Amino acid sequence: VQSMPDVSPTKWHRAHTSWFFETFVLQAHEGAYRPFHSVYAYLFNSYYEGLGARHPRPSRGVVSRPGVGEIAQYRRHVDDGMERLLARSLPDEVADTVELGLHHEQQHQELLLMDIKHVLSCNPLQPAYTTVTVAPPQESRPLGWIEHGGGEVDIGHPGGGFGFDNEFPRHTAHLEPFALGDRLVTCGEWEAFVDDGGYSRPELWLSDGWAVVQNEGWQAPLYWSKVVDDWWIFTLGGPQLLDRAEPVCHVSYYEADAFARWSGVRLPTEAEWEAAAWPVAPEGNFLDPSTLHPRPTQAVSLYGDVWQWTSSSYSPYPRFQPAPGAVGEYNGKFMVNQYVLRGGSCVTPADHIRATYRNFFPPAARWPFTGLRLARDL
Repeated sequence: VQSMPDVSPTKWHRAHTSWFFETFVLQAHEGAYRPFHSVYAYLFNSYYEGLGARHPRPSRGVVSRPGVGEIAQYRRHVDDGMERLLARSLPDEVADTVELGLHHEQQHQELLLMDIKHVLSCNPLQPAYTTVTVAPPQESRPLGWIEHGGGEVDIGHPGGGFGFDNEFPRHTAHLEPFALGDRLVTCGEWEAFVDDGGYSRPELWLSDGWAVVQNEGWQAPLYWSKVVDDWWIFTLGGPQLLDRAEPVCHVSYYEADAFARWSGVRLPTEAEWEAAAWPVAPEGNFLDPSTLHPRPTQAVSLYGDVWQWTSSSYSPYPRFQPAPGAVGEYNGKFMVNQYVLRGGSCVTPADHIRATYRNFFPPAARWPFTGLRLARDL
């Protein structure tokens, strides 16, 4: 099932991650390997122009065959090839591509859950993907601030471990003194924004955002619905009564920016967020099959629960160079018309996140697990 052009069927995610290893590792470096099916390269290539034509992304949902069972066979075929390859010593270049493929698969583990949630939300029966543990209601603590003196700071991956190409090279940025909120914006605070006419006040919105609000009829975050006097939200565990203490989720950059303006402050830049998060271990509510939902917390945390919109456009760092060949299309070609998010979410694998990680989405995107943290000048 494909519920909108940006959503891919579950089996497509499983096939595409298998295709990545087949194409960039096995066919390039395993002489005895034979592709599972000659047409799969057309069906499961995502956006790599250098590798030839691809099936249109908005039409992935009409490909009823191969079915789930055939995709499982494809997966086993690729796994067998990878086991043979990994049984021998690999050149650094090949090992690096394997590592990239593993991190790419973790990205699709998250995308798969995002997409499943959107698909199920479109079903009038509002089915649950799984049983989700819901935290007992609690009062959210007052917002505090983490202050930073600004100055010259180093931004970007320092090396010595895996990083995507868009995290490099490390470089110096100048920051004015600032403060970050010591917690995420909550559903209760967002409800106050809604009640104050936040979605009907054009002075709060960027021009593009206001046009989207009018065209799409936004009145609340995605997956919120009003039943009599109560707000309900759709989760991977089905509909749940809104918990005002949990971080707000599934809001676009446009909404996050409007909320910050309504609050009298702003969104952080990605350099501010990284400078504040760099000394802090990446601990928080990450991918846990029993949760899969933002949770209220009394602790100060910069990571987890929801991806945090920044005010930074997604663009290359100074002296950025994409990798040669088709694999160089991984990130660099998307460095336009998108905004950077930081911190990971409740469906991000825990060992996948770090202070330098740069996620990115178009400003109108709401189906990712996206929320916000406020910032202000000092």
